[in-house]
Amino acid sequence: MLISLDGFVNRVTQQGLNVLSVRVLLKGTSVAKWDLSSDERRLQHSVSKSFTCMAVGMAIAEGKLSLETKLQEYFPQYAQMSLTDDPDLRPGGLTLYNLLRMSSGHDSPPLWAEERASLQEKDWVKYYMSLPLDRAPGDIFTYSSGDTFIISALVQAAVGQTVKDYLTPRLFEPLGIQDVNWETSPLGVTLGCAGLEISNEELSRFGQMLLQKGQWDGKQLVPADWIDFVTRKQIDNQGSPDWSQGYGCQFWMCTHEAYRADGAHGQLCVVIPGKDAVVAINSYEDDIQGILDAVWAEILPLL
Repeated sequence: MLISLDGFVNRVTQQGLNVLSVRVLLKGTSVAKWDLSSDERRLQHSVSKSFTCMAVGMAIAEGKLSLETKLQEYFPQYAQMSLTDDPDLRPGGLTLYNLLRMSSGHDSPPLWAEERASLQEKDWVKYYMSLPLDRAPGDIFTYSSGDTFIISALVQAAVGQTVKDYLTPRLFEPLGIQDVNWETSPLGVTLGCAGLEISNEELSRFGQMLLQKGQWDGKQLVPADWIDFVTRKQIDNQGSPDWSQGYGCQFWMCTHEAYRADGAHGQLCVVIPGKDAVVAINSYEDDIQGILDAVWAEILPLL
């Protein structure tokens, strides 16, 4: 069975939404694809976060991390750096779970893209841990790329490899994703929060692996219980319709009982378990809700 993307393409074109590539998988089969020009490798921006999350699940399964692992356990040299007398406001006490669901206690999270580009301190873990938290962690969601970079650094400290190198034989190669480029910090830590370059076709395979609870070609690449855990709501959030459904661990909950990996300028990997479907989209467009609205209106009814 094939489906037509004419309705979706007409809608985004009429609305001036700069969508570049679409892939739709249904029951594990490609049922529709469309490219404005070609499906080249593009920066996936914060979709990268969801890949980093897979490395966390693998490291936990290997007994090298737990959700309660604290930063000070792997970075004790920086544990006393923040200038605060309140132990609740010291980053060293942050747990991996705090970081995964972005409840780290920052009002203005460190290590945003603009700050990373101009930061003089080359050791970004040292910098992050030198800044006192604004409030006790654990209850309030504040989106933070810095939290995900620290997750990447924590995985590297625990497994002895960068997240990119760790995932290469465990995830990228099994999915047929070769020669991955992923940006790093000045000290060579995989950026984690952004910087991954893959094609939309490759992104759709990642979505299918998620839909299959971590299985691919008969092998369990990521523990199924980890996929279940990170792709369900872990904390409340606020925003427009598809940004107010809750946040998991490096995944956004969607309307229509779906969830997604989501990157700036409209990089989307939408998993719809109730339809056994994946919709992968690459764009250069800031109206991401507009793109999602087009998915719900023009693609979902065809599945």
